[in-house]
Amino acid sequence: MGSGFLKNTGAYLGIALIVIGVFYLMVSNQSSSEIAITEVISLAQDDRIENITVDGNNLTVTTNDYPPQKFTSRKESDSSMVDILQNAGVTNTVKITVKGASGVSNFLGIIINFLPLIFFGAILLFMMRQAQGTGSQAMSFGRSRARVSLGNKPGVTFGDVAGADEAKLELEEVVEFLKHAERFLSLGAKIPRGVLLVGPPGTGKTLLAKAVAGEAGVPFFSISGSEFVEMFVGVGAARVRDLFDQAKKNSPAIVFVDEIDAVGRHRGAGLGGGHDEREQTLNQILVEIDGFDSTSNVIVIAATNRPDILDPALLRPGRFDRRVTLDLPDIAGRQAILKVHSQGKPIDNNVNLEVVAKETPGFSGADLANLVNEAAILAARRKKTSITFDEFGESIDRVLLGPERKSRIISHLEREITAYHEAGHTIVGHLLPDCDPVQKVSIVSRGMAGGYTKSIPAEDRHMYSLDQFKSMMAMAMGGRVAEQIIFEKITTGASNDLENATRMARNMVVRYGMSENLGPRTFGEREEMVFLGRQISEQRDYSDNIAQQIDEEVKSLVTEAYDLAHSMISKNRAKLVQLARHLLTHETVEGEELITLLDSEAPPIESEVTHQPNE
Repeated sequence: MGSGFLKNTGAYLGIALIVIGVFYLMVSNQSSSEIAITEVISLAQDDRIENITVDGNNLTVTTNDYPPQKFTSRKESDSSMVDILQNAGVTNTVKITVKGASGVSNFLGIIINFLPLIFFGAILLFMMRQAQGTGSQAMSFGRSRARVSLGNKPGVTFGDVAGADEAKLELEEVVEFLKHAERFLSLGAKIPRGVLLVGPPGTGKTLLAKAVAGEAGVPFFSISGSEFVEMFVGVGAARVRDLFDQAKKNSPAIVFVDEIDAVGRHRGAGLGGGHDEREQTLNQILVEIDGFDSTSNVIVIAATNRPDILDPALLRPGRFDRRVTLDLPDIAGRQAILKVHSQGKPIDNNVNLEVVAKETPGFSGADLANLVNEAAILAARRKKTSITFDEFGESIDRVLLGPERKSRIISHLEREITAYHEAGHTIVGHLLPDCDPVQKVSIVSRGMAGGYTKSIPAEDRHMYSLDQFKSMMAMAMGGRVAEQIIFEKITTGASNDLENATRMARNMVVRYGMSENLGPRTFGEREEMVFLGRQISEQRDYSDNIAQQIDEEVKSLVTEAYDLAHSMISKNRAKLVQLARHLLTHETVEGEELITLLDSEAPPIESEVTHQPNE
């Protein structure tokens, strides 16, 4: 406030001086007129001058007329006014007043003369003040930018975290130590210096760290790994020192480093040797976590979804002793997360969150939060007073595939091809016992998909068998087979299905050891490199002959799946036509209606395609 006040006062003062100077010039020019020095001598000879004021070379002449008149004039710089009058033979007594250099008019004249300099000086001062903020930032490069929460008003507790019961149980010991450290110290126990939260994106790592601080009621320092590194060498290490200095002053405290893989990557794995900025920052973190000072009661919690690329020195005992894994929630966890995010929202009584949880396998906590929010937005757009199951169902599809694209204009033939394509997926998925039950099929475009078939597993699954892989591959081939059987041609609509089936077959051979000819072994060592973009390389530990056999096995598995799908659709051609026609009329069918339609007897086929393939 003070600097802003001084800055504004200086600007107003400069403007006031300029206005005074201009006003002074205008008044001076209006009050007197300038005459030649010879006229001044003539007036003196006629005894008409009352007073002459000499101000340097400037003369101000006042007459003794009534009313008196005032004139201005100038004389030569090396001559005296007295000598000029004497040389002109003026015998009359003329009062001559010589003004000193300290007068107000002289001061104003100096200001007016220096107005350009004052103007440019003001511009320079303004630029310096503008640069002062940047300069102060430059001097504070080494200061930590961590957000600090004092912990006296916990905003998040363990009650706000659902679907991570095992992780909360692991971290309860950290909370107990921060609250009652003497209980552990009396028995000689040492709490882990660091806790590493590992899990896929959106599983609640940051939320869980905030809950630990909220439960413990201690200061919470939060910073991202990328905030340590700057373009200047040594800045990151200085910020690490400043962060831990602040935490030690507020001990006991929690330091939370989000996305620690941004600064904690394996040293020596990149270009530039071992003295780059990132590695210096990592070295300082290693020293601060478990250096010479082992008495500070500061616990470091870090989060990452890439533990495989972290430096081994970070993960050794004494630094990050504990690794808490947060997996994607199971059905019970998803239901608990939905209940947390549904609090305070008008949910319709007919909405069963257990059913919503069953229809969202593989959803993370962030996905479920987005799901509930999308449902609330849809209910508001539809001008409803509560969120119904229709909004939840629509939100699931929006999160998975994107919003509907009903405005997309497609030809009737493409619409028929899409209907038979999705019907082919549905028929194979329904008839094969090892496929997940088909829950919904639609020919409404969403995102990049022209249509979609959604299968929901009866229960959460973490392992897949050989028969399940083969069934899923056959279901993926069902769309391509249906197009070929009905239209006697193939299109690009099955490109994504072919990619998924081929990838699945290759993983079965090279990663899961599910090939009868090649035996139970893996092929190749996968490595991920992040240099110019994300690249996954594979180090071959097999010969060219084995590589040819791998290709043959992949082709054999894909062909087997294609033949299985072809056999099933050929036997159920009438059911395929019935389902496709139903989709062309209703666009979407799901739930009990879909099961009833698939289990009913199909009418005889009269005509399959309304448009010939050559149209």
